Amino acid sequence: MERLVCVIIGYLCGLFQTGYIYGKIKHVDIRQMGSGNAGTTNALRTLGFKAGFITFLGDCLKAVLAAWVARKIFGVSCVDWMPLLIMYTGLGTVLGHNFPFYLGFKGGKGIAATAGMILAFHNTMAIIGFFTFIITVAITRYVSLGSLLLMTGFLIEVIVLGSRGVFHLTQPYLYELYAVSFVLTALAFYRHRANIIRLVKGTEHKLGQK
Repeated sequence: MERLVCVIIGYLCGLFQTGYIYGKIKHVDIRQMGSGNAGTTNALRTLGFKAGFITFLGDCLKAVLAAWVARKIFGVSCVDWMPLLIMYTGLGTVLGHNFPFYLGFKGGKGIAATAGMILAFHNTMAIIGFFTFIITVAITRYVSLGSLLLMTGFLIEVIVLGSRGVFHLTQPYLYELYAVSFVLTALAFYRHRANIIRLVKGTEHKLGQK
């Protein structure tokens, strides 16, 4: 039941579509522009840097908010396996962001929301993920590649830190944590499947390229 509640909390927070709302304020539907995605990258490319920054910040903070709510509700009763519940909350936030029911299940790709979840989950992982993304994009100018490497690194870090006892979880909970982390990573790769094809073909759009 705790797991389900956390997923629901996350999904409800994830429904706040920052890019879509910002676009509506500007009298446009961001899903009808550029890549048709409601996330940070499309907001940046179609509406400018300010829109991209606000979209990233909003999508990131809604995951932090969801984790905070989960901690307020279960922080005492489930303290021994709180990291796992935070992960479930993050999964719910990404699902709400990617598949908002009131927008015909057409949202973003969940990277900013996942970044917010990582920030709420473990500070060191957030720092590593930040530099992984920034360095990759700075070198290649491929936002999609930076996002995919961030998610790959996230999964590796969870497994490595978990195996070293950093999260203080017993084995059943730890393996479940690995499983949820894998689902989040797989979901990110699935949402970027078109980008992956373009990366392989060498036709992926670079940052700054119209």
